[in-house]
Formats: sequence, C-alpha cells, structure tokens
Amino acid sequence: MTDQPAPSAETPRARRLSSTMGELATRVAGPLGSWWRGTVIPSIEHRAVIAKVDDESSLTPRYAFMILMSAGIAVLGLLLSSPAVVIGAMLISPLMGPIIGLGFGMALVDGNEIRRTAMTLAGGVLLAVLFTALVVFFSPIKDITPEIAARTRPNLFDLLVALFSALAGAYAMIRGREGTIVGVAIATALMPPLATVGFGLATLNGTVFFGALLLFVTNLMTIAIAAAVMARLYGFGPKLTSRQSGVQAAIITAAFLALAIPLGYSLSQIAWEARAQRQARDVLAEQFPGQAKIDQLDIDFSSDPLIVRATILTPEYRTNAARLGEGALQKALGRPVKLSLDQFRVGTAAGDAEAAQLASASAREKASKERAAVAMVGREMAILAGVSPDAVLVDRDKRLAQVRATPLPGASLATYRALEQRMAQAEPQWQMQLIPPPLALPSIRFEGDEPSSAGATDLALAIWAARRTGLSVNVGGEGAAADYVLTKLREAGIKVQSNGSRNSDGSIPVDWAL
Repeated sequence: MTDQPAPSAETPRARRLSSTMGELATRVAGPLGSWWRGTVIPSIEHRAVIAKVDDESSLTPRYAFMILMSAGIAVLGLLLSSPAVVIGAMLISPLMGPIIGLGFGMALVDGNEIRRTAMTLAGGVLLAVLFTALVVFFSPIKDITPEIAARTRPNLFDLLVALFSALAGAYAMIRGREGTIVGVAIATALMPPLATVGFGLATLNGTVFFGALLLFVTNLMTIAIAAAVMARLYGFGPKLTSRQSGVQAAIITAAFLALAIPLGYSLSQIAWEARAQRQARDVLAEQFPGQAKIDQLDIDFSSDPLIVRATILTPEYRTNAARLGEGALQKALGRPVKLSLDQFRVGTAAGDAEAAQLASASAREKASKERAAVAMVGREMAILAGVSPDAVLVDRDKRLAQVRATPLPGASLATYRALEQRMAQAEPQWQMQLIPPPLALPSIRFEGDEPSSAGATDLALAIWAARRTGLSVNVGGEGAAADYVLTKLREAGIKVQSNGSRNSDGSIPVDWAL
C-alpha cells in the first residue's frame, strides 16, 4: 500500500473540517469559548495534519521493515533483561502512527480511514508477534527475565500513563511538536508488550501471553480514544447533535471503564502485596532483639499457602522464632503461611554484621545456583523422556530426579536404560531415574548353571526395569537355572512368581505378572 495523499478541498473530509470550526466554542459559555473558536482552532492547519497522520499510518514496506527491526531489538532486550536495548526498540517502533491515525478516523467518523489504519495496525501487530515468537523459539534462552515479568501484570497506573502519553502525542501531532513524539514512544512502550506476547506464544506460557496482551490492548485503546478526543477538541470531525455527542461520550466512558475495572483490581492486588511485604517485615522484626536486621525477605504470593523466605542477622538465636513468626504472619495477612527462616548469629559490632551479610549473600547465591541446576535437570529429563517439564519429579535434598517416559516407536527396554545412563553421565551429581513403559522382558539364556554373557546382560536389564516400574515378575522353568533367576530377582527386592513353563530353546522366560 502506498502513502495516502493529502485530501483536497473538494473531498468530503475537507468539507467536514470547515463545518467543525467552532464546535467546541458552542458548548463552552463565556469568553473562553470565543477565544478558542476565534484564535486556537483557526491556527491549526487541518489538512496538513490529516496528511501527516495519513502518511504515518500507512502500511508501507518501510513500516513493515521498522516493525521487524523494532520487534527484534525488543525481544533481544527482554531476553537479555537490558533496559537500554528495550528503550532502543521503543524509539524506532512505528506503531504510534497507525494508533493515532485510528483515533483521528474515529474523530472524523470516517469508516474508510478507520479500516485503513486498523489494517495497518493489525499487520504490524501480527508481524511483531510472529517474528518475536520465532526468535524466542530458536533462542537457547527462554527464562522469564525481570524485563518480561514487568510487562505481565498491567494495572490502573499503566492506563493513566497511556492516557497522558496519548494526549501529549496527539497534541504534538496537531501542533507540530515533533520532538515530543520521542518521549511519548518511550512512555507508552508499545513494542515491548508485543514482544512479550511473542515470548508467551513461543513458550506456551498463558500467564505471560495474556498479561502482556492486556497491557498492549490497554495502551492501544487508550491512545486511540485520547487521540480522538484531542482531535475533536481541535476542530477535527463533523458537527454532532447533542444526542450524538452524548452517545459518543458514553462510548468513550464505557471503553475506559472496561479497561479500568480489571486494571484497578490488578493495582489493588499489587498494593496488597506491597502492604503484605511491610507487615511481614514488621512481624518478623518483633521476634528478635532490636539489634537484629532483616537481610532478605521474599514472599511467593502465587502459592497456597503463602511461602515466606527470610534471612535474619541477629545477635541472639531464637529457637522458636519460625513457629511464632509463622503464626503471627497468618494472623496479620489473613492467609495460611509457610515460613522458611534462616538466622545468622552476629555480634553487635558493625564488622560482625557485615561479615554475616556476606555469608548470607553467599548462601543466597548458592541457593539460586541450586534452583537453576534443578530447573536444568528437569528440562533435560523432560526432553529425553518426551514429556513436559511439569511431569518430572525433582527432590533437591536427595538429589533425585524421576520421570515416567512416554512410549517411543521402536524403542525397547534397553533403549530406555541407555537413555537413563546418558542422563546420569550428563549430571553425575544427581540420581536419574527413567521409568520405562512395561515392554516385553527378555528371556535369560544359560550356559550350564550360569547365564551366558548375553543372558547376564538381559537379567540386569530385567532387574532394572522391574525396579523402575515397581511391577511383579513371572519366572518360568524349573531347575538350577530358574532358581538362579528367582534368587537374583528376590535379592534385588523384586516380587517374583514361578509358573513352571520353559522356553523350547532352554532359556528362562521372564515376563510381567499382570
């Protein structure tokens, strides 16, 4: 699509412009209305403004290229958690143009303009989301960074930021204050939420996806409506009757309320969490002497019960502080609480406190590395077992990771045991357990009274499979060979039964006791 030319004096839009001069003044009594009608509105070059809006809201190759570049910079900044890189994406994002164009289209009641700018905006959004999702999909880094998390919980303040920024942006567009647009682009941050939507899509994280999408829709709707209001204020659009003006005001109010109610609830939740942090700090401080210091306090508000982790630097160790603190926190917060309390005993001297702080920081860093190692082990086991990471059971204290594998085409029990051995070699500090499907057990071949080399391997495989699955085993045959297999299975702690049957080749059949 090519850029739209400036409307001529003969177009319907230009005729509507002339009919709107002084519309605001007729609604405002006194000298202010006369001044606005006679001085401010005539000073605006309406046709030039509309031509500029049309130019910046057109779906052109330049627009598509800048969308892709801005989206790429934004998603890399989010993955690296670099505010400077994210700001760079905001500065070159062209999304503000079509959104303001949409607002002007609503002010002009121009269906063609609304459809054109909406298509431009939809095309840019689709390009940005798909491109960022593609980058994240192939990226080795898929962790939720602070920059990503900051855009998943929009609140009422985000709506107000978008409102004030939109008023400034529309004013800059109408009055020709070009430099203001740069600050508005940073304030509204249209591209980073879209990049976060792409991250949520690529990682199938619904919380991130819908949270960032709500933030973008909030910015979009607020900017468009505020731009429409500013355009009407400066004389853009047809003359409306009092009834039409009332309907328009009701629609605008309803749109703001539809956005403000859920965002207001989110803001109240954030405020409650902030109060809970302060209350938890005060409650824990009461459990220790006045010289004690709370070095760290973290609350997991998504868990039930709430998980509170705290580190205290205290000159006097309190054995019952965790129990008393947990009860006091439950009473203060009004919700069940599980308290994890670490106490570092220090002297009253400043040097002792500083040494304890260093020890506490070292312990936190060690715990953080431990959590990262647990997450990595879970991801590795999930990939090899063909399951989601949530299906992996990890016991950090016992250094044990366990997962039930999905059936793989053509795979045997030996295949699953080889996969477990591969995982164990990759993480030697962990005990890796891969539970295989109950596939057919091998028969045990003998040479005299002892199993052959292949038979010994098959017997070890049967013992491994029975241990992992926890199922009972049937052993066929009679005589010394059958007794040998029965004895080895029982010594391994496996429940066994003997059915007396024997294979024609003399091997001992072993199968599951279903």
